Amino acid sequence: MSEQRKRVLLAAPRGYCAGVDRAVVAVEKALEHYGAPVYVRKEIVHNKFVVETLTERGAVFVDETDEVPEGARVVFSAHGVSPAVHAAAAVRGLKTIDATCPLVTKVHKEAVRFAADDYDILLIGHEGHEEVEGTAGEAPAHIQVVNSPEEVHKVTVRDPDKVIWISQTTLSVDETMETVRRLRERFPTLQDPPSDDICYATQNRQVAVKKLAPHCDVVITVGSANSSNSVRLVEVALDAGARASYRVDRASEVDPAWFDGATTVGVTSGASVPEILVRDVLELLAGLGYDSVEEVRTATEDLMFSLPRELRTDLKAAGEPPARPRRGARRELAVEPV
Repeated sequence: MSEQRKRVLLAAPRGYCAGVDRAVVAVEKALEHYGAPVYVRKEIVHNKFVVETLTERGAVFVDETDEVPEGARVVFSAHGVSPAVHAAAAVRGLKTIDATCPLVTKVHKEAVRFAADDYDILLIGHEGHEEVEGTAGEAPAHIQVVNSPEEVHKVTVRDPDKVIWISQTTLSVDETMETVRRLRERFPTLQDPPSDDICYATQNRQVAVKKLAPHCDVVITVGSANSSNSVRLVEVALDAGARASYRVDRASEVDPAWFDGATTVGVTSGASVPEILVRDVLELLAGLGYDSVEEVRTATEDLMFSLPRELRTDLKAAGEPPARPRRGARRELAVEPV
């Protein structure tokens, strides 16, 4: 790869994953079918632009179900909720649409299963994140959160021979494995979950960044500050060899001074980021002379999830054609493969 001209290395895969696409389309279809307002507990996905766009269309975002008028309709975000939240919604007579990512639901089911077998469950994740709160709420008496490798020494369990780990789906793969390594040093019989908990999209985006970062002076990740997988991409780029790495919500946050002396700029986006925001960053970079865009592809994603059951049922009853997420409908940029 030539280093003589200004260029952009564009990561692929990037942007929307199947779970995010499903959740966003669920809110859009709910607004079309039921009319505004449609309430959404927490941010449907962690992206400012998406939340602002849906708000303009009539979505009302709330922190808790007690902010939703009794009998109204509420969508649960892609990050999932605890059984206590479902119960609180039922008490208020709310009509719910559960847009939890199916991969998060899988982790919830693992937690329930292992709690029923009386395991101590070590949930690797970031305390306070909605996904972690939802998963931990499935079996609070059995689950303790491990935020990082540095916290492993604080973990206490009832029976060292009956311990299993599970994880938040959007973590750094490398840091998670380091946490597991340290846990296993303390608890040699620590069991693994039956399948990988870190989602395919999170892993794919990290692998793509690892491939392009060593060739980049600067890597730009498009994504919001509360998006765990976006923040991880910034860290992954630095760990993989990028000289500098930044996160922006949109192109207006890009500082041209970041590129002083830079020849190659890497660009990626988190799993909750629509492609239009990446296009805007590429247009800005083109204006700074980085008008050669080469795609660095490490995987091709074609996974799609059907819309939430509650929404599908109502659409079918109304005789509306089946609604599906938009995976594959994204306008791709004209780029040179690397």
